[in-house]
Amino acid sequence: MDDQSRSKRNRPPSMYDVARLAGVSQTTVSFVVNNVTSAAISQETRDRVWAAIHALGWRPNAMARSLRTRHSQTLGLISDEVVTSPYAVRIILGAQEAAWAGQQMLLVVNTSGQRDIEQTALQFMLERRVEGLMYAAMYHHEVTPPPELTQAPVVLVNCFVADRSLPAIVPDEVQGGYTATEALIRRGHRRIAFINEIIPMPALFGRLEGYRQALAAYGLPFDPALVQSCHSNAHDAFAAALALLERDDRPTAIFCFNDKMAMGAYDAIKRLGLRIPHDVAVIGFDNLELIAAQLYPPLTTVELPHYEMGRRAVELLQTLPAGESLPPVQHYLPCPLIERESI
Repeated sequence: MDDQSRSKRNRPPSMYDVARLAGVSQTTVSFVVNNVTSAAISQETRDRVWAAIHALGWRPNAMARSLRTRHSQTLGLISDEVVTSPYAVRIILGAQEAAWAGQQMLLVVNTSGQRDIEQTALQFMLERRVEGLMYAAMYHHEVTPPPELTQAPVVLVNCFVADRSLPAIVPDEVQGGYTATEALIRRGHRRIAFINEIIPMPALFGRLEGYRQALAAYGLPFDPALVQSCHSNAHDAFAAALALLERDDRPTAIFCFNDKMAMGAYDAIKRLGLRIPHDVAVIGFDNLELIAAQLYPPLTTVELPHYEMGRRAVELLQTLPAGESLPPVQHYLPCPLIERESI
């Protein structure tokens, strides 16, 4: 067998091969594949074309089709560390399921915060004519995305730009703080402590504001002595909780900035021979299943709406007419209470 014959035998099937097997023109094959209803092609011919496609295993060139139709049926998601984070991976799950429901594929790139990877990923997606882009962050904070991001319809997920010039979907941190504090108040607690993060970020300010608003709504005074700030880990939260619980007028409930800090509060409460929730109630934030559901007693917490943020981002892009961009609306999604046994 000569090299030319071997090359023909090994090459993938083409539209020409489909047309030849079905006994039609390549134009007819194109009309059938692209479901051009205005073309006068009988059902018998359409069936013959599809039979040839399946027999040969031919796949249309998606890039060429997107150039013709201006629809690539693909969305892109660029993240810093969402893929590797147990906290935020549900952003991808929500986006992927919404994309699939709309018969779209989702391209995902995790950049690990490296600008060169981010630029390459963005260029890759733009060249493949994605119909929309999501720019996602592991935690809620301000970002400075590359300017090329706006070459396609875009929505920010779990992040925002300083001037709010791009549409964004973020958790409602104030509502989450309010919900956590209100849950404790409704259990009869009046001295409620708050162990907050120490590094400035939207969640720090938002959850503290929600805490204060809930106290005010129920006629309870805000006592700065009941607010401790520390780094977001169990070790530092343990020390903060001890300082609160060793007061003569100790709190009967502790709201923790996140579930990791609630672990430290649990240890401090047990170190002092107190019981949860009988002597001290504890509520967390995040609903990190690896922690909240495994503590004893299981931790009541407020859930960050990661899945909903991913799903909503895709749905916003799917409703957008071709060639248009989303208005720069900032969407705040509620953080629901997940009740277990710690309050």
